[in-house]
Amino acid sequence: MDLQSNNLSKINDTDQQNNFVVSRVVEDVRNCKFAGRVQTRFPPEPNGFLHIGHVKSICLNFGIAAEFGGVCGLRLDDTNPVNESLEFVESIISDVRWLGFDWGSHFYYASDYFEDLYEYAIKLIGLGKAYVDTLSTDEIRTYRGTLKEIGKNSPYRDRSVDENLDLFRRMRNGDFAQGDHVLRAKIDMRHSNMSMRDPVMYRILHATHHRTGNDWCIYPMYDFAHGQCDSIEGVTHSICTLEFENNRPLYDWFLDTLDIDHPRQIEFARLNLSYTVLSKRKLGLLVNGGYVNGWDDPRMPTISGMRRRGYPPMALRKFCDVIGVAKRNNMVDFALLEHVIRQELNLTAKRYMGVLNPVKVVILNYPEDQTEYVEGINNPEDSEMGTRQIPFSRVLYIERDDFMEDPPKKFYRLSPGREVRLRYAYYIKCESVKRNSETGAIEEILCTYDPDTKGGNASDGRKVKATLHWVSADHAVNTEVRLYDRLFKVEDPSSKVADDLHALLNLDSLECLSDCKLEPSIVEVNYDETFQLERLGYFCVDKIDSKSDHLVFNRTVTLRDNWLRQQKKQSTK
Repeated sequence: MDLQSNNLSKINDTDQQNNFVVSRVVEDVRNCKFAGRVQTRFPPEPNGFLHIGHVKSICLNFGIAAEFGGVCGLRLDDTNPVNESLEFVESIISDVRWLGFDWGSHFYYASDYFEDLYEYAIKLIGLGKAYVDTLSTDEIRTYRGTLKEIGKNSPYRDRSVDENLDLFRRMRNGDFAQGDHVLRAKIDMRHSNMSMRDPVMYRILHATHHRTGNDWCIYPMYDFAHGQCDSIEGVTHSICTLEFENNRPLYDWFLDTLDIDHPRQIEFARLNLSYTVLSKRKLGLLVNGGYVNGWDDPRMPTISGMRRRGYPPMALRKFCDVIGVAKRNNMVDFALLEHVIRQELNLTAKRYMGVLNPVKVVILNYPEDQTEYVEGINNPEDSEMGTRQIPFSRVLYIERDDFMEDPPKKFYRLSPGREVRLRYAYYIKCESVKRNSETGAIEEILCTYDPDTKGGNASDGRKVKATLHWVSADHAVNTEVRLYDRLFKVEDPSSKVADDLHALLNLDSLECLSDCKLEPSIVEVNYDETFQLERLGYFCVDKIDSKSDHLVFNRTVTLRDNWLRQQKKQSTK
Protein backbone atom coordinates (compact mmCIF):
# COMPACT_ATOMS: atom_id res chain seq x y z
CA MET A 1 0.00 0.00 0.00
CA ASP A 2 1.42 3.44 -0.94
CA LEU A 3 1.63 6.36 1.46
CA GLN A 4 -1.48 8.12 0.17
CA SER A 5 -3.61 4.98 0.33
CA ASN A 6 -2.32 4.18 3.81
CA ASN A 7 -3.26 7.63 5.08
CA LEU A 8 -6.66 7.47 3.42
CA SER A 9 -7.30 4.24 5.28
CA LYS A 10 -6.70 6.09 8.53
CA ILE A 11 -9.50 8.57 7.85
CA ASN A 12 -12.36 6.26 8.69
CA ASP A 13 -10.71 5.22 11.95
CA THR A 14 -9.91 8.75 13.09
CA ASP A 15 -12.02 10.31 15.81
CA GLN A 16 -12.69 13.77 14.42
CA GLN A 17 -15.13 14.78 17.11
CA ASN A 18 -14.03 17.99 18.81
CA ASN A 19 -10.89 18.21 16.67
CA PHE A 20 -11.24 20.48 13.67
CA VAL A 21 -7.48 20.33 13.07
CA VAL A 22 -7.69 16.62 12.31
CA SER A 23 -10.65 17.32 10.02
CA ARG A 24 -8.55 19.71 7.96
CA VAL A 25 -5.73 17.19 7.72
CA VAL A 26 -8.27 14.61 6.57
CA GLU A 27 -9.46 17.08 3.93
CA ASP A 28 -5.92 17.56 2.64
CA VAL A 29 -5.25 13.83 2.49
CA ARG A 30 -8.49 13.22 0.58
CA ASN A 31 -7.61 15.96 -1.89
CA CYS A 32 -4.12 14.49 -2.36
CA LYS A 33 -2.52 17.69 -1.11
CA PHE A 34 1.15 17.12 -0.30
CA ALA A 35 0.78 13.79 -2.14
CA GLY A 36 -1.12 12.36 0.82
CA ARG A 37 1.85 12.95 3.09
CA VAL A 38 1.48 14.24 6.70
CA GLN A 39 4.38 15.83 8.51
CA THR A 40 4.10 18.05 11.58
CA ARG A 41 6.56 19.59 14.04
CA PHE A 42 6.79 20.87 17.58
CA PRO A 43 8.94 24.04 17.41
CA PRO A 44 9.57 25.58 20.86
CA GLU A 45 12.04 28.39 21.38
CA PRO A 46 14.70 27.29 23.93
CA ASN A 47 14.23 30.39 26.09
CA GLY A 48 12.53 28.72 29.07
CA PHE A 49 10.95 25.56 30.41
CA LEU A 50 7.97 23.87 28.79
CA HIS A 51 4.64 23.98 30.62
CA ILE A 52 1.20 22.32 30.52
CA GLY A 53 0.19 24.56 27.60
CA HIS A 54 3.00 23.08 25.52
CA VAL A 55 1.80 19.57 26.39
CA LYS A 56 -1.35 20.24 24.39
CA SER A 57 0.67 21.27 21.34
CA ILE A 58 3.06 18.33 21.73
CA CYS A 59 0.21 15.82 21.94
CA LEU A 60 -1.60 17.38 18.99
CA ASN A 61 1.41 17.49 16.66
CA PHE A 62 2.81 14.06 17.50
CA GLY A 63 -0.70 12.58 17.70
CA ILE A 64 -1.75 13.74 14.23
CA ALA A 65 1.48 12.47 12.71
CA ALA A 66 0.97 9.07 14.33
CA GLU A 67 -2.69 8.81 13.23
CA PHE A 68 -1.80 9.34 9.58
CA GLY A 69 1.38 7.32 9.44
CA GLY A 70 3.46 10.47 9.14
CA VAL A 71 6.31 11.98 11.10
CA CYS A 72 6.59 14.73 13.66
CA GLY A 73 9.84 16.55 14.16
CA LEU A 74 11.24 18.41 17.13
CA ARG A 75 12.76 21.73 16.15
CA LEU A 76 14.38 24.20 18.52
CA ASP A 77 13.66 27.67 17.11
CA ASP A 78 16.89 29.18 18.37
CA THR A 79 16.92 32.52 16.58
CA ASN A 80 17.43 34.75 19.64
CA PRO A 81 20.77 34.06 21.36
CA VAL A 82 20.12 36.64 24.08
CA ASN A 83 17.43 34.56 25.81
CA GLU A 84 18.39 31.01 24.83
CA SER A 85 20.66 28.49 26.48
CA LEU A 86 21.78 24.86 26.39
CA GLU A 87 19.98 24.31 29.72
CA PHE A 88 16.64 25.06 28.08
CA VAL A 89 17.49 22.88 25.07
CA GLU A 90 18.24 19.90 27.30
CA SER A 91 15.10 20.41 29.40
CA ILE A 92 12.88 20.54 26.30
CA ILE A 93 14.35 17.32 24.91
CA SER A 94 13.95 15.60 28.28
CA ASP A 95 10.36 16.79 28.73
CA VAL A 96 9.14 15.66 25.31
CA ARG A 97 10.76 12.25 25.78
CA TRP A 98 9.26 11.93 29.27
CA LEU A 99 5.81 12.47 27.78
CA GLY A 100 6.47 9.40 25.64
CA PHE A 101 7.10 10.91 22.19
CA ASP A 102 9.89 10.08 19.76
CA TRP A 103 10.95 12.19 16.80
CA GLY A 104 13.40 9.62 15.46
CA SER A 105 15.84 11.27 13.05
CA HIS A 106 13.68 14.39 12.74
CA PHE A 107 15.49 16.60 15.22
CA TYR A 108 16.42 20.07 14.04
CA TYR A 109 17.52 23.54 15.06
CA ALA A 110 16.48 26.71 13.28
CA SER A 111 20.19 27.55 13.45
CA ASP A 112 20.77 24.59 11.09
CA TYR A 113 19.28 26.83 8.40
CA PHE A 114 20.94 30.17 9.14
CA GLU A 115 22.76 30.08 5.81
CA ASP A 116 19.58 29.07 3.93
CA LEU A 117 17.60 31.85 5.61
CA TYR A 118 20.29 34.37 4.74
CA GLU A 119 20.12 33.31 1.08
CA TYR A 120 16.32 33.60 1.15
CA ALA A 121 16.75 37.16 2.42
CA ILE A 122 19.21 37.89 -0.39
CA LYS A 123 16.65 36.55 -2.87
CA LEU A 124 13.92 38.82 -1.51
CA ILE A 125 16.24 41.82 -1.75
CA GLY A 126 17.02 40.88 -5.37
CA LEU A 127 13.29 40.70 -6.11
CA GLY A 128 12.82 44.18 -4.65
CA LYS A 129 10.79 42.67 -1.80
CA ALA A 130 13.11 43.55 1.09
CA TYR A 131 15.19 46.56 2.10
CA VAL A 132 17.63 47.69 4.78
CA ASP A 133 16.05 50.26 7.08
CA THR A 134 18.05 52.69 9.22
CA LEU A 135 15.16 53.97 11.32
CA SER A 136 15.41 53.34 15.05
CA THR A 137 13.13 50.87 16.78
CA ASP A 138 10.95 53.68 18.11
CA GLU A 139 10.78 55.33 14.70
CA ILE A 140 9.76 52.06 13.04
CA ARG A 141 6.99 51.71 15.60
CA THR A 142 5.78 55.26 14.89
CA TYR A 143 5.89 54.86 11.10
CA ARG A 144 3.97 51.59 11.42
CA GLY A 145 0.79 53.37 12.44
CA THR A 146 -2.05 51.86 14.46
CA LEU A 147 -5.16 49.79 13.92
CA LYS A 148 -7.00 53.02 13.15
CA GLU A 149 -4.23 54.85 11.29
CA ILE A 150 -2.38 53.59 8.23
CA GLY A 151 1.39 53.46 8.31
CA LYS A 152 3.79 55.50 6.24
CA ASN A 153 6.80 54.47 4.24
CA SER A 154 10.27 54.63 5.71
CA PRO A 155 12.50 57.21 3.99
CA TYR A 156 14.90 54.30 3.34
CA ARG A 157 12.27 52.10 1.67
CA ASP A 158 13.33 52.98 -1.87
CA ARG A 159 16.99 52.16 -1.57
CA SER A 160 18.26 50.40 -4.65
CA VAL A 161 18.71 46.64 -4.80
CA ASP A 162 22.50 47.06 -4.99
CA GLU A 163 22.61 49.37 -1.97
CA ASN A 164 20.41 46.99 0.05
CA LEU A 165 22.56 44.00 -0.91
CA ASP A 166 25.72 45.86 0.08
CA LEU A 167 24.31 47.02 3.42
CA PHE A 168 22.89 43.59 4.26
CA ARG A 169 26.19 41.85 3.53
CA ARG A 170 28.00 44.40 5.68
CA MET A 171 25.44 43.77 8.44
CA ARG A 172 26.42 40.11 8.32
CA ASN A 173 30.12 40.96 8.31
CA GLY A 174 29.75 42.88 11.57
CA ASP A 175 30.43 46.35 10.16
CA PHE A 176 27.59 47.94 12.13
CA ALA A 177 26.60 48.33 15.74
CA GLN A 178 23.50 46.77 17.23
CA GLY A 179 20.47 48.83 16.28
CA ASP A 180 22.08 50.63 13.31
CA HIS A 181 20.06 48.77 10.70
CA VAL A 182 17.38 46.12 10.23
CA LEU A 183 16.19 44.22 7.18
CA ARG A 184 12.47 44.63 6.46
CA ALA A 185 10.10 42.99 4.01
CA LYS A 186 8.61 45.40 1.49
CA ILE A 187 4.89 44.64 1.51
CA ASP A 188 2.33 47.39 2.21
CA MET A 189 2.45 50.07 4.90
CA ARG A 190 -1.26 50.76 4.31
CA HIS A 191 -2.30 47.14 4.91
CA SER A 192 -5.20 46.59 7.33
CA ASN A 193 -3.22 43.76 8.95
CA MET A 194 -0.46 45.33 11.04
CA SER A 195 1.80 42.28 10.61
CA MET A 196 1.95 43.03 6.86
CA ARG A 197 3.30 46.58 7.29
CA ASP A 198 6.89 45.91 6.28
CA PRO A 199 7.80 43.55 9.14
CA VAL A 200 11.39 43.26 10.33
CA MET A 201 13.15 40.15 9.00
CA TYR A 202 16.65 40.52 10.49
CA ARG A 203 18.22 42.51 13.31
CA ILE A 204 21.82 42.98 14.43
CA LEU A 205 22.69 41.17 17.67
CA HIS A 206 26.30 40.99 18.80
CA ALA A 207 25.67 38.02 21.08
CA THR A 208 27.13 34.54 21.37
CA HIS A 209 24.80 31.79 20.16
CA HIS A 210 24.67 28.50 22.09
CA ARG A 211 25.42 26.52 18.89
CA THR A 212 26.95 28.84 16.31
CA GLY A 213 29.06 30.86 18.73
CA ASN A 214 30.05 34.18 17.15
CA ASP A 215 29.68 33.07 13.54
CA TRP A 216 26.66 35.33 13.13
CA CYS A 217 25.84 38.82 14.29
CA ILE A 218 22.52 39.09 12.44
CA TYR A 219 19.60 36.89 13.41
CA PRO A 220 16.27 36.23 11.67
CA MET A 221 13.00 37.18 13.35
CA TYR A 222 10.64 34.33 14.18
CA ASP A 223 8.02 35.43 11.63
CA PHE A 224 10.60 35.20 8.86
CA ALA A 225 12.32 32.04 10.03
CA HIS A 226 9.63 29.58 11.01
CA GLY A 227 7.77 29.32 7.70
CA GLN A 228 10.97 28.80 5.74
CA CYS A 229 12.19 26.24 8.27
CA ASP A 230 8.88 24.39 7.88
CA SER A 231 9.37 24.39 4.12
CA ILE A 232 12.97 23.16 4.26
CA GLU A 233 12.03 20.26 6.55
CA GLY A 234 9.10 19.19 4.39
CA VAL A 235 6.43 20.03 6.95
CA THR A 236 2.93 19.71 5.51
CA HIS A 237 0.88 21.10 8.38
CA SER A 238 2.17 23.92 10.56
CA ILE A 239 -0.06 23.69 13.62
CA CYS A 240 0.14 26.84 15.75
CA THR A 241 -1.71 28.42 18.62
CA LEU A 242 -4.35 31.05 17.94
CA GLU A 243 -2.12 34.10 18.44
CA PHE A 244 -0.43 33.25 15.12
CA GLU A 245 -3.69 33.49 13.17
CA ASN A 246 -3.14 37.17 12.49
CA ASN A 247 0.35 36.40 11.16
CA ARG A 248 -0.77 33.68 8.77
CA PRO A 249 -0.93 36.10 5.78
CA LEU A 250 2.71 36.96 6.46
CA TYR A 251 3.61 33.26 6.71
CA ASP A 252 1.96 32.74 3.32
CA TRP A 253 3.52 35.87 1.76
CA PHE A 254 7.09 34.79 2.48
CA LEU A 255 6.57 31.28 1.14
CA ASP A 256 4.70 32.43 -1.98
CA THR A 257 7.12 35.24 -2.76
CA LEU A 258 10.10 32.90 -2.39
CA ASP A 259 8.22 30.27 -4.46
CA ILE A 260 9.14 27.37 -2.18
CA ASP A 261 7.14 24.47 -0.70
CA HIS A 262 4.17 25.87 1.18
CA PRO A 263 2.87 24.07 4.30
CA ARG A 264 -0.65 24.72 5.52
CA GLN A 265 -0.85 26.70 8.77
CA ILE A 266 -3.72 25.77 11.11
CA GLU A 267 -4.36 27.60 14.38
CA PHE A 268 -5.96 26.22 17.53
CA ALA A 269 -6.81 27.74 20.89
CA ARG A 270 -4.06 27.59 23.46
CA LEU A 271 -4.70 26.01 26.84
CA ASN A 272 -5.91 28.33 29.60
CA LEU A 273 -6.00 26.57 32.97
CA SER A 274 -7.80 27.97 36.01
CA TYR A 275 -5.80 28.96 39.11
CA THR A 276 -2.69 29.01 36.93
CA VAL A 277 -0.58 31.39 34.86
CA LEU A 278 1.15 30.15 31.72
CA SER A 279 2.85 33.36 30.67
CA LYS A 280 6.64 32.88 30.60
CA ARG A 281 7.03 36.41 31.94
CA LYS A 282 4.76 35.80 34.93
CA LEU A 283 6.27 32.39 35.58
CA GLY A 284 9.64 34.11 35.59
CA LEU A 285 8.34 36.63 38.13
CA LEU A 286 7.30 33.76 40.39
CA VAL A 287 10.76 32.19 40.19
CA ASN A 288 12.82 35.37 40.40
CA GLY A 289 10.63 36.80 43.16
CA GLY A 290 11.17 33.75 45.34
CA TYR A 291 7.48 32.86 45.43
CA VAL A 292 8.40 29.33 44.31
CA ASN A 293 11.55 27.24 44.62
CA GLY A 294 12.67 27.26 41.00
CA TRP A 295 11.17 26.29 37.66
CA ASP A 296 10.66 22.70 38.80
CA ASP A 297 8.76 23.63 41.95
CA PRO A 298 5.87 21.11 42.16
CA ARG A 299 3.39 24.01 42.25
CA MET A 300 4.60 25.30 38.89
CA PRO A 301 2.71 24.36 35.69
CA THR A 302 6.02 23.48 34.01
CA ILE A 303 6.48 19.92 32.81
CA SER A 304 9.49 19.59 35.10
CA GLY A 305 7.36 20.81 38.03
CA MET A 306 4.51 18.42 37.23
CA ARG A 307 6.99 15.58 36.83
CA ARG A 308 8.49 16.35 40.24
CA ARG A 309 5.00 16.45 41.72
CA GLY A 310 4.30 12.94 40.44
CA TYR A 311 1.91 13.62 37.57
CA PRO A 312 2.02 10.56 35.29
CA PRO A 313 2.87 11.44 31.68
CA MET A 314 0.00 9.29 30.43
CA ALA A 315 -2.44 11.29 32.57
CA LEU A 316 -1.29 14.52 30.93
CA ARG A 317 -1.79 12.96 27.50
CA LYS A 318 -5.27 11.75 28.46
CA PHE A 319 -6.08 15.21 29.82
CA CYS A 320 -5.27 16.70 26.40
CA ASP A 321 -7.54 14.11 24.79
CA VAL A 322 -10.36 15.01 27.16
CA ILE A 323 -10.22 18.79 26.62
CA GLY A 324 -10.01 18.38 22.84
CA VAL A 325 -8.99 21.06 20.36
CA ALA A 326 -10.98 24.27 20.16
CA LYS A 327 -11.07 27.15 17.69
CA ARG A 328 -11.57 29.80 20.36
CA ASN A 329 -9.93 30.42 23.71
CA ASN A 330 -11.67 29.10 26.81
CA MET A 331 -10.84 28.32 30.42
CA VAL A 332 -10.29 24.70 31.49
CA ASP A 333 -10.95 23.96 35.16
CA PHE A 334 -7.88 22.78 37.08
CA ALA A 335 -10.20 20.28 38.79
CA LEU A 336 -10.55 18.44 35.47
CA LEU A 337 -6.78 17.94 35.29
CA GLU A 338 -6.76 16.57 38.83
CA HIS A 339 -9.72 14.31 38.00
CA VAL A 340 -7.88 12.76 35.07
CA ILE A 341 -4.78 12.29 37.22
CA ARG A 342 -6.83 10.51 39.90
CA GLN A 343 -8.41 8.25 37.30
CA GLU A 344 -5.01 7.21 35.97
CA LEU A 345 -3.42 6.73 39.37
CA ASN A 346 -6.39 4.79 40.72
CA LEU A 347 -5.59 2.12 38.14
CA THR A 348 -1.80 2.19 38.30
CA ALA A 349 -0.67 3.33 41.76
CA LYS A 350 0.31 0.96 44.56
CA ARG A 351 -1.25 1.49 47.98
CA TYR A 352 0.62 2.03 51.22
CA MET A 353 -0.26 3.31 54.67
CA GLY A 354 1.18 6.38 56.29
CA VAL A 355 0.36 8.76 59.12
CA LEU A 356 1.04 12.44 58.54
CA ASN A 357 0.06 13.85 61.95
CA PRO A 358 0.76 10.96 64.28
CA VAL A 359 -0.46 10.14 67.74
CA LYS A 360 0.46 6.91 69.55
CA VAL A 361 -1.96 4.08 70.14
CA VAL A 362 -0.91 1.54 72.76
CA ILE A 363 -2.80 -1.78 72.68
CA LEU A 364 -2.77 -2.79 76.31
CA ASN A 365 -3.66 -6.47 75.83
CA TYR A 366 -1.28 -7.10 72.94
CA PRO A 367 2.05 -8.82 73.80
CA GLU A 368 4.84 -6.24 74.22
CA ASP A 369 7.54 -8.11 72.29
CA GLN A 370 5.33 -9.53 69.56
CA THR A 371 5.31 -8.56 65.88
CA GLU A 372 2.99 -10.16 63.39
CA TYR A 373 2.33 -9.44 59.76
CA VAL A 374 -0.95 -8.69 58.06
CA GLU A 375 -1.52 -8.86 54.33
CA GLY A 376 -2.20 -5.63 52.45
CA ILE A 377 -3.56 -5.32 48.92
CA ASN A 378 -1.27 -3.32 46.63
CA ASN A 379 -4.05 -2.18 44.30
CA PRO A 380 -7.69 -3.32 44.53
CA GLU A 381 -8.15 -2.35 40.85
CA ASP A 382 -5.38 -4.68 39.65
CA SER A 383 -4.95 -8.05 41.32
CA GLU A 384 -1.73 -8.68 39.39
CA MET A 385 0.01 -6.10 41.57
CA GLY A 386 -0.21 -8.64 44.38
CA THR A 387 0.02 -8.08 48.10
CA ARG A 388 2.54 -7.02 50.74
CA GLN A 389 3.25 -7.91 54.37
CA ILE A 390 2.68 -5.11 56.90
CA PRO A 391 4.13 -5.37 60.43
CA PHE A 392 1.70 -5.03 63.33
CA SER A 393 2.78 -4.49 66.95
CA ARG A 394 1.66 -3.27 70.35
CA VAL A 395 2.40 0.40 69.70
CA LEU A 396 0.97 2.01 66.59
CA TYR A 397 0.51 5.46 65.07
CA ILE A 398 -2.81 6.75 63.80
CA GLU A 399 -3.82 10.17 62.52
CA ARG A 400 -4.47 12.63 65.34
CA ASP A 401 -7.64 13.73 63.53
CA ASP A 402 -8.95 10.17 63.76
CA PHE A 403 -9.44 10.56 67.52
CA MET A 404 -11.70 12.90 69.47
CA GLU A 405 -12.15 12.78 73.21
CA ASP A 406 -15.54 14.48 73.09
CA PRO A 407 -16.84 13.77 69.59
CA PRO A 408 -19.85 15.43 67.96
CA LYS A 409 -22.63 13.49 66.29
CA LYS A 410 -21.68 11.67 63.09
CA PHE A 411 -18.06 11.35 64.20
CA TYR A 412 -17.56 7.62 63.83
CA ARG A 413 -13.83 7.34 64.28
CA LEU A 414 -12.00 6.52 67.50
CA SER A 415 -13.22 8.00 70.80
CA PRO A 416 -13.49 6.78 74.42
CA GLY A 417 -15.51 3.59 74.58
CA ARG A 418 -15.85 3.34 70.81
CA GLU A 419 -14.62 0.50 68.64
CA VAL A 420 -13.08 0.92 65.17
CA ARG A 421 -11.40 -1.28 62.59
CA LEU A 422 -7.69 -1.04 61.82
CA ARG A 423 -7.14 -1.58 58.13
CA TYR A 424 -6.17 -5.23 57.38
CA ALA A 425 -5.78 -5.90 61.13
CA TYR A 426 -8.09 -5.91 64.17
CA TYR A 427 -10.88 -4.10 65.95
CA ILE A 428 -9.60 -1.83 68.70
CA LYS A 429 -11.47 -0.02 71.47
CA CYS A 430 -10.37 3.15 73.25
CA GLU A 431 -10.17 2.68 77.04
CA SER A 432 -8.47 5.90 78.11
CA VAL A 433 -5.85 8.48 77.16
CA LYS A 434 -2.47 9.54 78.54
CA ARG A 435 -1.67 13.24 78.63
CA ASN A 436 1.48 15.31 78.75
CA SER A 437 1.88 16.46 82.35
CA GLU A 438 2.90 19.99 81.33
CA THR A 439 0.79 20.79 78.27
CA GLY A 440 -2.16 18.51 78.80
CA ALA A 441 -1.96 17.34 75.20
CA ILE A 442 -2.86 13.73 74.47
CA GLU A 443 0.33 11.69 74.06
CA GLU A 444 -1.08 8.19 73.93
CA ILE A 445 -4.44 6.59 73.27
CA LEU A 446 -4.78 3.44 75.38
CA CYS A 447 -6.78 0.70 73.68
CA THR A 448 -7.60 -2.97 73.76
CA TYR A 449 -7.98 -5.22 70.74
CA ASP A 450 -10.14 -8.22 69.90
CA PRO A 451 -7.88 -11.05 68.64
CA ASP A 452 -10.89 -12.70 66.98
CA THR A 453 -11.25 -9.84 64.48
CA LYS A 454 -8.04 -10.34 62.50
CA GLY A 455 -8.57 -9.32 58.90
CA GLY A 456 -11.22 -6.81 59.86
CA ASN A 457 -14.27 -8.95 60.60
CA ALA A 458 -15.76 -9.97 63.96
CA SER A 459 -16.66 -13.60 64.51
CA ASP A 460 -19.88 -12.55 66.25
CA GLY A 461 -20.95 -10.44 63.29
CA ARG A 462 -20.81 -7.04 64.99
CA LYS A 463 -20.01 -4.07 62.80
CA VAL A 464 -18.07 -0.85 63.23
CA LYS A 465 -18.57 2.38 61.33
CA ALA A 466 -15.00 3.42 60.71
CA THR A 467 -11.76 1.96 59.38
CA LEU A 468 -8.49 3.70 60.22
CA HIS A 469 -5.08 3.51 58.61
CA TRP A 470 -2.08 2.99 60.91
CA VAL A 471 1.63 2.27 61.07
CA SER A 472 3.60 0.14 63.52
CA ALA A 473 5.73 2.45 65.69
CA ASP A 474 8.71 0.07 65.82
CA HIS A 475 8.80 -0.29 62.04
CA ALA A 476 7.76 3.16 60.85
CA VAL A 477 9.92 5.10 58.40
CA ASN A 478 10.30 8.73 59.48
CA THR A 479 9.79 11.08 56.54
CA GLU A 480 9.08 14.63 55.50
CA VAL A 481 5.90 15.13 53.51
CA ARG A 482 5.05 18.23 51.48
CA LEU A 483 1.39 18.96 50.85
CA TYR A 484 1.00 20.96 47.64
CA ASP A 485 -2.11 22.82 46.55
CA ARG A 486 -3.04 25.37 43.91
CA LEU A 487 -0.60 28.24 43.66
CA PHE A 488 -3.26 30.94 43.16
CA LYS A 489 -6.44 31.61 45.09
CA VAL A 490 -8.26 33.28 42.18
CA GLU A 491 -9.65 31.41 39.22
CA ASP A 492 -8.09 33.57 36.51
CA PRO A 493 -4.89 35.21 37.80
CA SER A 494 -3.79 35.97 34.22
CA SER A 495 -6.64 38.47 33.85
CA LYS A 496 -5.27 40.67 36.63
CA VAL A 497 -3.52 43.78 35.36
CA ALA A 498 -1.14 44.24 38.27
CA ASP A 499 2.14 42.37 38.52
CA ASP A 500 1.64 42.07 42.26
CA LEU A 501 1.36 38.31 42.16
CA HIS A 502 1.73 38.10 45.92
CA ALA A 503 -1.81 39.40 46.38
CA LEU A 504 -3.15 36.60 44.20
CA LEU A 505 -1.16 33.74 45.71
CA ASN A 506 -2.66 30.97 47.78
CA LEU A 507 -0.49 31.25 50.88
CA ASP A 508 -1.49 27.71 51.85
CA SER A 509 -0.17 26.19 48.63
CA LEU A 510 2.63 24.41 50.52
CA GLU A 511 2.55 22.77 53.95
CA CYS A 512 5.65 20.92 55.16
CA LEU A 513 5.18 18.09 57.68
CA SER A 514 8.39 16.88 59.30
CA ASP A 515 7.39 13.98 61.57
CA CYS A 516 5.42 11.68 59.32
CA LYS A 517 5.36 7.90 59.80
CA LEU A 518 5.10 5.55 56.80
CA GLU A 519 5.02 1.78 56.62
CA PRO A 520 8.44 0.17 55.93
CA SER A 521 7.54 -1.04 52.42
CA ILE A 522 7.73 2.60 51.31
CA VAL A 523 11.50 2.33 50.96
CA GLU A 524 10.92 0.07 47.92
CA VAL A 525 9.20 2.86 45.96
CA ASN A 526 11.04 3.98 42.85
CA TYR A 527 11.79 7.66 42.32
CA ASP A 528 9.60 7.76 39.20
CA GLU A 529 6.68 5.99 40.89
CA THR A 530 3.55 7.67 42.21
CA PHE A 531 1.69 5.80 44.94
CA GLN A 532 -1.34 6.20 47.16
CA LEU A 533 -1.27 6.65 50.92
CA GLU A 534 -4.63 5.20 51.84
CA ARG A 535 -7.23 7.82 52.84
CA LEU A 536 -4.68 10.61 52.33
CA GLY A 537 -3.92 11.04 48.64
CA TYR A 538 -1.35 10.25 45.97
CA PHE A 539 2.33 10.92 46.60
CA CYS A 540 5.77 10.54 45.06
CA VAL A 541 9.39 10.72 46.17
CA ASP A 542 10.95 14.16 45.76
CA LYS A 543 13.95 13.36 43.57
CA ILE A 544 15.77 16.58 44.35
CA ASP A 545 15.62 16.80 48.14
CA SER A 546 15.38 13.14 49.16
CA LYS A 547 18.43 11.42 50.63
CA SER A 548 18.96 7.84 51.76
CA ASP A 549 18.58 8.87 55.39
CA HIS A 550 15.91 11.52 54.84
CA LEU A 551 13.10 10.71 52.44
CA VAL A 552 10.91 13.57 51.22
CA PHE A 553 7.52 12.91 49.64
CA ASN A 554 5.38 15.28 47.58
CA ARG A 555 1.61 15.09 47.46
CA THR A 556 0.57 14.70 43.87
CA VAL A 557 -3.17 15.13 44.32
CA THR A 558 -5.78 14.61 47.00
CA LEU A 559 -8.24 11.72 46.79
CA ARG A 560 -11.13 14.15 46.34
CA ASP A 561 -11.57 17.64 44.97
CA ASN A 562 -11.50 19.66 48.18
CA TRP A 563 -11.80 22.92 46.27
CA LEU A 564 -15.06 21.83 44.68
CA ARG A 565 -16.47 20.94 48.08
CA GLN A 566 -15.45 24.36 49.42
CA GLN A 567 -17.13 26.11 46.49
CA LYS A 568 -20.36 24.15 47.01
CA LYS A 569 -20.30 24.99 50.71
CA GLN A 570 -19.87 28.70 49.98
CA SER A 571 -22.65 28.70 47.38
CA THR A 572 -25.14 27.33 49.91
CA LYS A 573 -24.42 30.00 52.51
